[in-house]
Amino acid sequence: MNSLNILLIEDDMIEVMKLNRAKSSLQLNHTITEANNGEEALKRLEQKDKLPDIILLDLNMPKINGIEFLKILKADDRLKYIPTIILTTSNNQRDLLECYKVGVAGYVLKPLKYEDYVSKIEKLLAYWSINELITV
Repeated sequence: MNSLNILLIEDDMIEVMKLNRAKSSLQLNHTITEANNGEEALKRLEQKDKLPDIILLDLNMPKINGIEFLKILKADDRLKYIPTIILTTSNNQRDLLECYKVGVAGYVLKPLKYEDYVSKIEKLLAYWSINELITV
C-alpha cells in the first residue's frame, strides 16, 4: 500500500486528535498535514510542489465552509484533480447532493463510537492507498 500525504481540513482540534490517534493505533505511515479552516488550506495548497494526495474535508467550518472550499478547489486547474473526501457529522441530504454535484470523491459520516470511527478511517485510507493518484 502506498503512503499517502493527507491534508485534513478540520476546525475541531478533538477531531484532528482523533484522526491522528486512529492513524497511530492502526500503525499507518501516512502523513497528515492539518489546516484549521478553508483559508489556511488554500494557503497550503499554494505550494504546488507539496500538494496532498487526498484531502479530508469537514463541512461545517468558519470563514469558508466545506462546500465553498470545494467550489474554489474544483475551479482550479491543478487542484481540481486532488480527490476530496468529506468527513462530517452532517447527514443533511442537501449537503450530500451539493457535494457530489461539485465533485467530491466520497462522503463519509463520522460515527459517534470511536471504534466505528477507526474502522471507517482504516477502510477509507486503505481504499485511497491502493488507488492510482494523479500528480500534476
